[in-house]
Amino acid sequence: MRERVLITGASGFVGFHLIEEALQQNLEVYAAVRKSSNTNHLKHLDIQYIYLDYKDLPALKQQLTQLNPDYIIHAAGVTSARSQAEYNYINATHTFNLASAAVEVCGNLKKFVLIGSLAAIGPLKTFEGIINETTPPHPVTAYGRSKLLAEEQLRTVENLNYTILRPTAVYGPRDTGIFIFFKQLVKGIEPYIGNAPQKLSFIYVKDVAKAAIKALYGGNHKTFNLSDGNFYSKYELGDITKEVLKLKTIKFHLPVNFVKIIAVVSEKISSLSNKAAVVNLEKIDELMAVNWSCDNENAKSELGFYPTYNLHKGLTETLTWYKANKWL
Repeated sequence: MRERVLITGASGFVGFHLIEEALQQNLEVYAAVRKSSNTNHLKHLDIQYIYLDYKDLPALKQQLTQLNPDYIIHAAGVTSARSQAEYNYINATHTFNLASAAVEVCGNLKKFVLIGSLAAIGPLKTFEGIINETTPPHPVTAYGRSKLLAEEQLRTVENLNYTILRPTAVYGPRDTGIFIFFKQLVKGIEPYIGNAPQKLSFIYVKDVAKAAIKALYGGNHKTFNLSDGNFYSKYELGDITKEVLKLKTIKFHLPVNFVKIIAVVSEKISSLSNKAAVVNLEKIDELMAVNWSCDNENAKSELGFYPTYNLHKGLTETLTWYKANKWL
């Protein structure tokens, strides 16, 4: 009899790859999605759907009692919201509610894996050094602060066996974030904010999925940072993309103050329409951060997680997918 895993945020970018990896590892998958979610891309997968109500604890407990999963991978959350309170409620309170309900009613529950973010720690302020699990957290965005709060609240749930994963910038097929940069390159435009040097880190989404499945069976009550083990200059993402797609671009550097003015205007317009701003001052500070280089040695030694993709290999596969699926 196959073990049962509940994957939240299942219709999202990371969620899709979590499902694929779980199925490859012969797990029975229950995909938690919103009723409004587009699930067309999941139709070919051998999964069952569930619609969880994170706000209603009695209803949540009833749903989890019926499902009784062996494992939960919690990837649901928001990356843009209208306020810190909204970020906290969805990314932290929902996490706490799900974990609390599960530990109370799921007699078979062996592990709760939280897909966190390196944004919970934040970047280093100097070019020297590397982020590891002992780096004091200094998140620079409302999103990062909410993911840190989710970690802190999860650790307070008694009798819960958990593992927290903090991937750095995740890219891969179906991503719509870094994809915006690829679209600009295809148009022949290669924009950067300022010209200060940076150390960046990335991880391919399939490696995140592999780490999540490994975390079901190890790393109890531990937190792990995830990257491909390398760091990259601010130009390498663009350079590799141009090489793979055989592009020529006009590279230019936008003045930092000019970009910040645009961010302020974007925030004002969004607040007037009561929507979350796609670009804001915090996001600009995050994009301009000096050092996001990230150590993954603990994930290697304790989870047996060895990334199989560096940026060149992962981008080659990603860009091939975008072209084949007519995203580019």
